[in-house]
Amino acid sequence: MRSLWLKCVGLIFAFSLSARAESPKELVVFAAASLREAFAELGQRFEQSHPGTKVVFNLAGSQELRSQIENGAPADVFASADQKHMQALVDGKEAAEPKVFALNEPVLVVPKGNPAGIGELKDLPRAKRIVIGVPEVPIGAYTLRILDAASRRYGSDFRGKVEARVVSRELNVRQVLAKVTLGEADAAIVYRTDAASSKQDVEVIPIPAGLNVQAEYPIAVLTRSKQPALAGEFVGLVLSPAGREVLARFGFRSDA
Repeated sequence: MRSLWLKCVGLIFAFSLSARAESPKELVVFAAASLREAFAELGQRFEQSHPGTKVVFNLAGSQELRSQIENGAPADVFASADQKHMQALVDGKEAAEPKVFALNEPVLVVPKGNPAGIGELKDLPRAKRIVIGVPEVPIGAYTLRILDAASRRYGSDFRGKVEARVVSRELNVRQVLAKVTLGEADAAIVYRTDAASSKQDVEVIPIPAGLNVQAEYPIAVLTRSKQPALAGEFVGLVLSPAGREVLARFGFRSDA
C-alpha cells in the first residue's frame, strides 16, 4: 500500500514538473505608445517563431515606462520614443547598450474639415483649443522645441500665443491624438505614424523641415530581464530587415 502511495506521489510530482516546463514563457516589452500597431505585429511574428512564448506589451509614454522600470517593474525590453529616457536607464545600469531602430517626425493634426482653418504651422495660434504632450513625454518635449524654433521665425511671442490656447497636456501621444479625433481639440502635434493610424478622423499638416525635429527610437534589453536570451532575440527581430519592413509599413523610417 505504501509503495502504491509513493508511486502516486511520484506521478503527481512528475506531472507537475511537466506542466510547469510546458507553461508558456512570458516576454515583457515596455514600448512607447506610438509603437502600438507595429509592435503588435512584431509580437505576433515573434510568438510564431518561438512556440511556447507569449509577448506581453506595456504601452505608455516613455517617461512613464522609465519610471516604472526604475521602480522595479518586471520587464525584459524597453523601446523608447527618445534618447533621453533610454539614456537615463543606461546611466542607472537598468538597460544594456541601446540601438536606434526607427525614426519618426512630428506633424500638426486637425479634425476632418479643419474647423480652425489652419493651413500651416504659422496659423496654429488661430486654434481655440490646442492639445500637446506634457514636457516630460517625448512628444511634449519635441513640441516645445518646435515652438521655440517657430518663435525665431514667426516672432518671439509665437510660443506664448500657442501655449495660451493649450487646453490640455497629455501623458502620451495617443492621448493627444484622441483629443483631436474626439473633437475635443482644434489642433495638436503628434507623430506622423500616429496621424496615419487615424487618417479617417484627422487631416495632416506638415511642419517645415527647418523647424521640425527628428525623433529617434532606441531599444535595449533590460538588465533585470528574467528572459535575457529571448529579450535579445526580440531586439534582433526589431533590428532585422523583416522588422524594419514591418516598421516601414506603419510609417517609421530607418536610420540605415
